Amino acid sequence: MKYTLSARNQFPGEVIGVEEGAVNGIVKIKALGDNVISATISMAAIKELGIEPGAEATAVIKATSVMIGK
Repeated sequence: MKYTLSARNQFPGEVIGVEEGAVNGIVKIKALGDNVISATISMAAIKELGIEPGAEATAVIKATSVMIGK
């Protein structure tokens, strides 16, 4: 199922890892070639969305600022 969102930074990819915690988990998505995007989301969301390694998923980034370091 695809949704239209107001966020313009959407990066489709493949879930390559899920680190489960008691309340939250860390989801890693391989997108944009070999880049990995990590997000901390609730375990409830991980279960509801069926997020597991090998699944297709989209990282959606909506931020009011972006930090760049060198």
